[in-house]
Amino acid sequence: MAERKKPLIIVTRKLPDAIETRMMELFNARLNLDDHPLSRDELRQAVETADVLVPTVTDTIDEALISQAGPQLKLIANFGNGVDHIDLRAARARGITVTNTPGVLTEDTADMTMALILATARRLSEGERLVRAGQWTGWAPTVMLGARLAGKRLGIIGMGRIGQAVARRAKAFGLSIHYHNRKSVHPQVEAELDATYWESLDQMLTRMDIIAVTCPRTPATYHLLNARRLGLLKSSAILVNISRGQVVEEETLARMLQMKEIAGAGLDVYEDEPNVNPKLLKLDNVVLLPHMGSATIEGRLDMGEKVIVNIKTFVDGHTPRDRVLEMMF
Repeated sequence: MAERKKPLIIVTRKLPDAIETRMMELFNARLNLDDHPLSRDELRQAVETADVLVPTVTDTIDEALISQAGPQLKLIANFGNGVDHIDLRAARARGITVTNTPGVLTEDTADMTMALILATARRLSEGERLVRAGQWTGWAPTVMLGARLAGKRLGIIGMGRIGQAVARRAKAFGLSIHYHNRKSVHPQVEAELDATYWESLDQMLTRMDIIAVTCPRTPATYHLLNARRLGLLKSSAILVNISRGQVVEEETLARMLQMKEIAGAGLDVYEDEPNVNPKLLKLDNVVLLPHMGSATIEGRLDMGEKVIVNIKTFVDGHTPRDRVLEMMF
């Protein structure tokens, strides 16, 4: 019996060596060794020829691109959890299955959320810059005062895997846990976290000391925190976003930080990545990170393993466990 032809897998970015090696063993894998973001034309050529496309968040897989896909493209195996850069409806219409890598990034992203909460509340980045600039003149009782976490109210927007992992960490720091979600979580989870559910996002925002945005980017969450809702925050509140930049109306947030209408913000994501609003760059009361919430060695390897399992399962004629049907909040 003739050996089955290996499917052509086109990977849009450089992945960990161990993952790329395994892909080369299992598939006819075309890699991106210099890690350059693929141009629109390169993406078009990829979907025209690939049996399986392995994109990342830096690739826009929209309806126009999907319409140019060859008939052999049957799987888009996303390297990452978020799929807001992929037009799921257009893919479904073309009979293309989409998978992602859920679960493996939960702990890493939750760690980074807490790091941003701490860094913002305690002004860590500002203090580090002060020392590096040679401007620190020694300890003083009223210098670099931040805010204590214990006893504060944390409002989590999006109580999925990451939101719950953040809540567990935050509870250990003495924060009171509140959350807004499409629906309340299981009563057992609520009891474990001692969490309070708010059906009204507006009502929750007015009462929180810290807001953590952990929901996915969907049409329903685009500018979920718009100018009106940001205006509901207390002047002493801080906002942390590790979700997607488009969930927060960034221009309004920058203005409010500039005018001290809220105390601070910790951002790992931006509306127009990799571009950052110039107003944010000038402010001391915002911590800015380069979309590194899930950037651990272990996390990247786990993501790659999930991609390989999804592809292998699909190629073997089965439905991948991580098939994405719709984006939910």
